[in-house]
Amino acid sequence: MANANAPFGLRPYSYRNGNPYAGAVRTYWVSPSYGSAIYLGDPVIPTGTSDANGIPGVQLATAGAGTYTVGPMQGITNNAGPLIITLQQTQSVYLPANTGGYIYVADDPTLLFCIQENSSPSALSVNAASENAAMTAGSGGSTISGQSSWQVDSNTAQTGASQLRLIQLLQEADNVPGNFQRWLVFILQHSMLNTTGI
Repeated sequence: MANANAPFGLRPYSYRNGNPYAGAVRTYWVSPSYGSAIYLGDPVIPTGTSDANGIPGVQLATAGAGTYTVGPMQGITNNAGPLIITLQQTQSVYLPANTGGYIYVADDPTLLFCIQENSSPSALSVNAASENAAMTAGSGGSTISGQSSWQVDSNTAQTGASQLRLIQLLQEADNVPGNFQRWLVFILQHSMLNTTGI
């Protein structure tokens, strides 16, 4: 059966040592003046700013080789504290542009993620495992599901420096080699490991 074309950005899967991901996140701040929406699974990058309490600011990462990310957005919180605040039905499942607020980010640099490939112009070979690749932002997230449209850019598999390391095809029954296949990856250019800082 063919893979569905249903991108979701970066989704935490496990740690590199094999331990399952248990939902750990860190709170980050998005300025009310930031003009782009942030969806679930969108990769973000520190801005070098913070709120009045020292919560670091973030915005969307940039697609393409040579750019860093701290991890994907995993949810929205109503304050800067550590408690997870339940979203109300009247609240959006993504952070709209020019809204601002606090978001949860899966920022551990040892995390592995699954992500769909855009397969444009064609799918990567299964032999692309262990190569590096960049991400592409896709056509924009869904305002209904809140899901990201970020994907692995099939045109960018290489051995040089890039955003992601392709570990292997995700070994799940509904993922088969071919168009829109899903990869297990880790963030190769993680902002926490950037020794020069911002």
